[in-house]
Amino acid sequence: MKRSAKWLGNLGVLVALAAGLVVWIMLPWWGVLAVAVLLGLWLALTRSGRLALAATRVGIASLPQRWGASSVIIVGIAGVVGVLVAMLAMGEGFAETLNRTGDDDTAIILRGGSQAETNSVISRDQVPLVSSLPGIAQGSDGRPLLSPELSQVISLPSASDGSDVNAQLRGVGPKAWEIRPQVQLVEGRRFEPGLRELIVGDGAHQQLSGLDVGNTITIGNQTWTVVGRFESGDSHESELWADAEIVASTYNRPAYQSITARLAGGGMQALKAAMAADPRLKLDIETTRSYYSKQSEGLTKLIKVLGTVIGAIMAIGAVFGALNTMYAAVAGRAREIATMRAIGFRGLPVVVAVMLETMLLALLGGILGAALAWLVFNGYTVSTLGSNFSQVVFSFRVSPELLWSGLKWALGIGLVGGLFPALRAARLPVTTALRAA
Repeated sequence: MKRSAKWLGNLGVLVALAAGLVVWIMLPWWGVLAVAVLLGLWLALTRSGRLALAATRVGIASLPQRWGASSVIIVGIAGVVGVLVAMLAMGEGFAETLNRTGDDDTAIILRGGSQAETNSVISRDQVPLVSSLPGIAQGSDGRPLLSPELSQVISLPSASDGSDVNAQLRGVGPKAWEIRPQVQLVEGRRFEPGLRELIVGDGAHQQLSGLDVGNTITIGNQTWTVVGRFESGDSHESELWADAEIVASTYNRPAYQSITARLAGGGMQALKAAMAADPRLKLDIETTRSYYSKQSEGLTKLIKVLGTVIGAIMAIGAVFGALNTMYAAVAGRAREIATMRAIGFRGLPVVVAVMLETMLLALLGGILGAALAWLVFNGYTVSTLGSNFSQVVFSFRVSPELLWSGLKWALGIGLVGGLFPALRAARLPVTTALRAA
C-alpha cells in the first residue's frame, strides 16, 4: 500500500509538472516578464532570496569543474530548441508566402461550392456576364480588370536531382499584369498572346531544371519557349505563366477554372450582390487574401502539430538528461550543500539555487539552439506540395516570436529537470553529507 501510494504521489507530481510546463509555454511575454520581476524582487529583498542568490553564485563558480556534465544539458536543450524552431519556421514561412499572395483589393471567383481552383469550372459564356457587373475596377483602356484563368499541374525535372516533380502552369488573360502589379519581370519579356511562350517565376526557376530564358521545354506534347522570368514575392513565383487560350487548346479545356478581378472602391459587396441576383451565375467570390490564407491553413496546422510533438518527445529526453546531470552534481557537491545548510542556509534557498543553476544552463542551451536555427534555416528556400498538388516554393521564416517560444521551452525544460535534484539537495541529511567521502 505504501509503495502504491508513493507511486501515485509521484505520478501526481509528474502530471502537475506537465500541466505547469504547458501553462508556462503558453504564457505571453508580459506573463514571463512578471514572473521574472517577482523572482528578482524576492531574490533582492528577502533574506531567503539573498541566501539563494549566494548559494547560486557558489554553484555557478564550480561549473568549470563540471563543464563536461553541464554540457549535456546545454547540448540536449539546444537540439530541442533548434529542431522545434526549424519545424515551426517552415510552417510560418509557408503561411506567410501564401498570405502575401492575395490582398483585399482583388477577388477570386470560383464555381459555387468549390474550395480551390482545381475543382472549379467557369463556362466561357459566364465571363462576359461577370465583366459587366458593378464593383470591378476599370483599366486605362476603360475595360474591366479581370482575368479568366486556368491552372494545370505539369511534370518537370527537379534542379536538385533531375527527378520529376509537379509544377503549376497558369494560363492568364491579358489583364493579369494590371490585376497583379507585384509581378515584375527581371529577365526577358512577357509572353505573346497566341504563341506557346512562357514566363517563369523565380522560385520555379530555382527549383526546376531547364527554365532559363531562351530554353525550350515540352509541355502537353507541345514545345514551349521560355521568354521571361519574374518575381512577385508570393506563391506566384512557384508558377509558370502562359496565355490562357493556348493552355486551353493544349489541354482541350473548354472552360476556365477561375476569374481574378481587381475591385473598385467598396466593390466587393456590390459585385457579390450583383452575382447573387443573377441566376445564371452560380459562383462564389472572396478576396484573394482570404482565399490563399485558407489554402495554407491545413498544411500550416499539420507542420505546427508535428513540430510540437517532435519537440515534446525531444524535450522529454532533455529533461531526463538534465535530471541525471543535476543529480550527479548534487551528489558531487553533497559536502558543499551540507556545509551551507549547517551555517544557516535553509531548504528553500538551496532548492532555488539548484534550480537557478539548471535554468541558467537551460537558457544557454536555448540561446545556442535558437541562434543555430536562425543562422541555418532563416531564409532557407524549399518547396512542398500545395493544395493543388503542385510545388510551392517558400522560405523558412525564423521570427522573433518563434525564438521567444524556443527560449520558453528551454527554461521550462530546465525548470522540470532541476526540480527533483533541488528537492533532494534540500532534504539531504546534514550529518550524513558531512561524513561523506
